[in-house]
Amino acid sequence: MGAGELSGRDVLARSVKGQIRRVALGSALGCVHQLGEALVPVLIGVVIDQAVAGRNAGRLALWLGVLAVMYVTLSWSFRLGAKAGERGAEEAAHTLRLAIVERVLDARGGAEEGRLPGELANVATEDAKRVGAVNMALMSGIWALAGVTVSAVALLLTSVTLGLIVLLGTPVLLWLGHLLSKPLERRSEAEQDRAAHASGVAADLVAGLRVLKGLGAQQAAVERYRRTSRISLAATLRSARAQSWQTGLVLALTGGFIALIALVGGRLALDGSMTLGQLVSAVGLALFLLGPLETFAWVNAELAQGRASAARVAEVLATGPAVVDGDEAVAEPVRGALRLRGVRLGGLDGVDLDLPAGRLTGIAVTDPAGAEALLRCLGRETDPESGSVELDGVALTRLDPAGLRAAVLVAAHDAALFEGSLAENVTPESDSEGDARSGSRADSQDGDADPLTTDSRLTERAMAAARADEVAESLPHGTATDVGEGGRSLSGGQRQRVLLARALRAAPPVLVVHDPTTAVDTVTEARIASGLREFRQGRTTIVVTNSPALLAVTDHVILLDAGRVGAEGTHADLVRTDATYRTAVLA
Repeated sequence: MGAGELSGRDVLARSVKGQIRRVALGSALGCVHQLGEALVPVLIGVVIDQAVAGRNAGRLALWLGVLAVMYVTLSWSFRLGAKAGERGAEEAAHTLRLAIVERVLDARGGAEEGRLPGELANVATEDAKRVGAVNMALMSGIWALAGVTVSAVALLLTSVTLGLIVLLGTPVLLWLGHLLSKPLERRSEAEQDRAAHASGVAADLVAGLRVLKGLGAQQAAVERYRRTSRISLAATLRSARAQSWQTGLVLALTGGFIALIALVGGRLALDGSMTLGQLVSAVGLALFLLGPLETFAWVNAELAQGRASAARVAEVLATGPAVVDGDEAVAEPVRGALRLRGVRLGGLDGVDLDLPAGRLTGIAVTDPAGAEALLRCLGRETDPESGSVELDGVALTRLDPAGLRAAVLVAAHDAALFEGSLAENVTPESDSEGDARSGSRADSQDGDADPLTTDSRLTERAMAAARADEVAESLPHGTATDVGEGGRSLSGGQRQRVLLARALRAAPPVLVVHDPTTAVDTVTEARIASGLREFRQGRTTIVVTNSPALLAVTDHVILLDAGRVGAEGTHADLVRTDATYRTAVLA
């Protein structure tokens, strides 16, 4: 599904269109089922008039056989029709989830702006499910319409008066049901908004649980979630009340409608306008109509919720990209020279930087906002308000974002680990299993090596450089140990080492790392600094940090002070000559 001017109605239309074959098949089979259900009371009336009243055993056996065939037919048509409808609903929801995930993972970004991760997860799960369920609701509505139509025709053949009551009364009931569903639609949208926000807050608090405990702020966090949860609960209760009122009123109207049909039918039988069998058929059809009319009420509720969810899905899919889409491929081979000219964004105030290819450059900052803005520019999460960023002399705005991300990897300080083994978090999926099997085994043979061996050697080197091999040795199953969701089974320092190993293992032409060692001890930090320099020898590497151990191993250090370049030189020279640098790095 594309972005742009996308509305909730477009999302619903595309969802149904994508499953039109299954909806059509399920609708056709459902209509057969409804035809059979509607004809059952008609056949019972025929049996009474032709077999029971006439005491004809042969005709009784014949019509009972017809009823048996009818029941078998309607039973299998319902099973197969329902199967097609449920499959269509699930497939539509799955397709929509893929579209949402694709938009969220788009290299141009933008979908996550102003939304917590939990909110996006809620849209991709609950809202996608509700939109997919519209396919089943539409199919059920067609079933119900077929049942009402067949019943109306049967009643018309039995009694013109009863048939007209059904034909004229059903549209009125549908119109009233639609009007009653409007409040439910509004409150359902509010309910989903509040539920998504509560999910986002919960995910945010769980992700920062260690920090909250360290600050002693657990109670404040609990109170925050409690307030959010209460607001979500209130919205849910309002939606539930609206749904109960809508369902109750529709059922009351439906019951009155059925009672009217039964009353008119009874009076027609008393004055001789109908036979006993026709009366039984009319009453049976009136009772059968309860099913389709109740289905209409359910369909109205499902469509109301589906429209609300479709509007939320459309908001995500239609969100514009954070950066414009360049059309040039990144030139191969990538030398890795970066240049910033007059860049203004956030904490950056007209920054000019030259980051030569193949060098290890350290960038220290006096304001964390400057580091954050620099990382966003280099990773092209956001384009500068003014100025330009270039890779090998080509402006990043001209390059394809996906190709750029492969050439320039920005390893953020707060990057996440995924649920799975340590090996799966460090290596790509294609070779993680092989790495887990090979463990710490090194290949000492010279000459050509097979890809698995080469990948294993690269992984071992990356693990050793980041000292993540020590983390693996401390775990019960080594690299095969499951680290849990977000790496929560690891300490902060262990997580940082695994994250750095993953960034090194990717071996991009340009690597930008941000504060990769804030949670490790001094001795380990010095060893990591040495390993980082050795591993990235000859490739462009930028370390954004105020860590003296890391800055000491760099070829060149740049100090960003108040959003501008304040000083440049080696770490040792700046410590000796620049007071601002000493304060930022050594204080």
